[in-house]
Amino acid sequence: MLAQLASATNPNVRMIAANPGDWGIDAFAGDLGGAITVWQSKYFMPKTTTSQSQQIRESLANGLKAAAANGHTITLWILCIPSSMDGPAAQWWDGWKKRQEKAHGLVIELWDETKLVKKLLSPEGDQVRRAYYEPFTAPAAPAQEQIRLVLDVEEDKAAALDSALFVRQMTEAGHVELDSAKRQFFNADLVAREVAHKGVPAEVAALSSADATLHGVWEMQFNECSAEGTLAALHGRVWREVRGEHDKLPKVLRLEVTHSWGLVHRLVDNRRAGWVTHWRKIASGHADD
Repeated sequence: MLAQLASATNPNVRMIAANPGDWGIDAFAGDLGGAITVWQSKYFMPKTTTSQSQQIRESLANGLKAAAANGHTITLWILCIPSSMDGPAAQWWDGWKKRQEKAHGLVIELWDETKLVKKLLSPEGDQVRRAYYEPFTAPAAPAQEQIRLVLDVEEDKAAALDSALFVRQMTEAGHVELDSAKRQFFNADLVAREVAHKGVPAEVAALSSADATLHGVWEMQFNECSAEGTLAALHGRVWREVRGEHDKLPKVLRLEVTHSWGLVHRLVDNRRAGWVTHWRKIASGHADD
């Protein structure tokens, strides 16, 4: 798995078969007659502690010894472990890494639990993740269990939104009842924060795509209403268009129509749209709370 994950972003990665030893190499990239990158794997679970430090020392020492004996040079040595280091082990690793890099003129990296998961979730590691892990995961939940809930807004949070820019823009456009708009914004903002926190590339890209689509819907309707002198109807026209576009938005986001409408409010709150002719002036003069 590690060799394939390495080869997803590095050309010509190969493995070394033990016969009887493996030259201190689990996988490598480069030329064994010159400079190479080495991946060395150690299965330390459920955590890595200082009790395993001697094994790490020996792994690098064996690799450097074999390199000197067989005519190649290690320029990058990567330790791969499926767990995280505890505090003492992390402190030891940081100091040992610096000393070895200085002593041997090479670069040392750590692919631990966090780094490996990040690589497996990246677009480059997608096929490796599917091949090694997804066949063994539980079946996907039925579609009805994957619906994203639309939550109510607590009174204090709703009151805090009174000072939000999207509310100011709606008020300028003559809207009086704003409770549903606050709920839409609140739920869409939860989705955006979740996507940002998880940092899954596919979801980040999907949210950017949804924003671009909805921004285009608003812009087209704004331009038409401006030309026709019907800006009072802008909000309703945008809402009808958003409902029509909703089913075309990326499924990975699991959006309800409420979320889609809320994403338009986020565009307004982020100073990218508005509901009146002078919306840019309002946005530039609005003080964020």
